Amino acid sequence: MPIKRRSAKQKATRGQNELRVKLLQNFPQLEPDDVVCAVGSQNGCDIKLSPAARQIIRYSFEVKYREKLNIWEALDQAENNTIPNTDPAVVFKRNRSETFIALKLDDFLKLIKK
Repeated sequence: MPIKRRSAKQKATRGQNELRVKLLQNFPQLEPDDVVCAVGSQNGCDIKLSPAARQIIRYSFEVKYREKLNIWEALDQAENNTIPNTDPAVVFKRNRSETFIALKLDDFLKLIKK
């Protein structure tokens, strides 16, 4: 049975909230209003970062919590919504799985090179 639209929206909102909490836990110097979830069908990134947060977290996040994911569409959406001076990232999860992140290879190499 296909997931209902309301359930899908709740799942997406849960994914955004989980990422927001993780970011705030890992960057305690940030205030709660530095990391905000996008509301409903708001255009742009799924996680809105303040200028102070963007100095620390240089990614534009697209969050996808769904069973079937077209990773190429998600990556295109992330790239189209990327804020200047940040790199696109897709955070994704399905039921009963870990949460993953997809980055461009060069962005990942920059990250592990530090």
